[in-house]
Amino acid sequence: MPLSRRLVVLGLGLTLAGCGGLRDSRLNPFNWFRRSEPRETIVLPGKETDPRGLVQTVLSMEVEPIPGGAVIRARGLTPTQGWWNAELVARDLGDDGVLVYEFRLLPPTGQTDVNTQRSREIDVAIYISDVKLQNVSEIVVQGATNARSARR
Repeated sequence: MPLSRRLVVLGLGLTLAGCGGLRDSRLNPFNWFRRSEPRETIVLPGKETDPRGLVQTVLSMEVEPIPGGAVIRARGLTPTQGWWNAELVARDLGDDGVLVYEFRLLPPTGQTDVNTQRSREIDVAIYISDVKLQNVSEIVVQGATNARSARR
């Protein structure tokens, strides 16, 4: 093997070996937020302006990095079927870098059944830009009885 080919192979090998450090660094967008964990609910000051109630229980929450930002996905459990107009409503970013989203939705308009848990689950998602994520160290999705959070 000629010397130039050996140098190219050696250079490629060193370059690929250096990528292992990037995999675990904060520069890698896939490492921005870890898996969600249970968290205490946060009582925020200020008047409630949204007429919708909070979801009964936040079952799961994920922060998925995408180009230009991240998507927050949450799954909640309602007491009965038929809840609708679900949305993650942002509260003001605290001084400590905690971004709180309230999982809000409207109750059914009439009498509904209580069926299996799966039939009472509701999924919501929201996009957050990189600009908004700059000063965020923790994202919290809050329901009526619990909250889940993901930290950097």
